Amino acid sequence: MLRTIVKNFAQLTLQELYALLQLRSEVFVVEQDCVYQDLDGKDAKALHILGYKKDELVAYTRIFAPGDYFEEASIGRVVVKASARQYGYGKDIMKASITAINDHYGKTDIHLSAQTYLKKFYQELGFNETGDDYLEDGIPHIGMFRKK
Repeated sequence: MLRTIVKNFAQLTLQELYALLQLRSEVFVVEQDCVYQDLDGKDAKALHILGYKKDELVAYTRIFAPGDYFEEASIGRVVVKASARQYGYGKDIMKASITAINDHYGKTDIHLSAQTYLKKFYQELGFNETGDDYLEDGIPHIGMFRKK
């Protein structure tokens, strides 16, 4: 079972911040071979959803209040460590993120920018495609939307 913790930026310890940045870099930059600016200046506004297997950070997202990133609440930087993907932690961290949005911002619509190959994964969580595919940092993406 994935243990999740929700923290704002100021509540993150140095170790937690280092671990989440390391995980994001491990997957988005190294594994996906995508050179992009992960440190985008938006982490301070976000709530961070940390997913632990025992004491190891294996899953993570960041969420934003409506209007902070998109018009709707949003989920981004969805990541699961490669060695932990077979356990369903992607769905666990997404469900925790949806719950955190409801708890912190009220029941609201949710927008995300999904890597296109993960459309089915997000559809299983109640998200629907919106608009056309587009490139973000050289990787095909699609906008997805979940009604409250």
